[in-house]
Amino acid sequence: MLIPAFAVGRAQGILYHVARLMKRGEIPHVPVFLNSPMSVNATAIYHRHHEEHHVTWEDCKAMFDIAERVNSVEQSKELNTRQGPMIIVSASGMLTGGRILHHIASFGGDRRNAILLSGFQAGGTRGAALAEGAKTLKMFGREFAIEAEVVQLTAFSGHADVGEILDWMRHADRPPQMTYLTHGEPSASDTLRSRVQDELSWKVRAPEHLETVNLDRPR
Repeated sequence: MLIPAFAVGRAQGILYHVARLMKRGEIPHVPVFLNSPMSVNATAIYHRHHEEHHVTWEDCKAMFDIAERVNSVEQSKELNTRQGPMIIVSASGMLTGGRILHHIASFGGDRRNAILLSGFQAGGTRGAALAEGAKTLKMFGREFAIEAEVVQLTAFSGHADVGEILDWMRHADRPPQMTYLTHGEPSASDTLRSRVQDELSWKVRAPEHLETVNLDRPR
């Protein structure tokens, strides 16, 4: 199983849940590899400062211990020659680059394998193409067939949903002169714009691509 994951936060969350699932016997104990130098460093920081997180020391240690950490290019390449069940967690999370591409090139063509997309996949990325059912991916200047099962998780989003955003906005002392929505897919931004306008009666816009907005106050 290949799990593209953002290096900070998402990779550690994946390892935390993999460790818990293995402990409960819900998935088999197989080798787990964390193949991203940034993820390796971030995981060490999470472990070193476990008191800053809302998990027990035991769970934090299990997250840290569950995976063999891969740093060198040689170690990364060696993973592509391994046989048998394993889980590889690697960046980047949307398949825009990084070591995960080499693993998909090596294992993505085998229907016995799986690619688990662990977060939102922005339009135009390889991750979004896989989520939409693409049977080939262009990497390293050529097309690679994808026969592996592709599964997308939606429960790991680090963003507030529309209800949470609106609840937060309602606590403002007074409406701003204008609210600009600058993050998200165009259709989602427009839906949020409509709800802010209808439910809060605020002036709100979703700027067009490359539009410039002057935020200077009049003197």
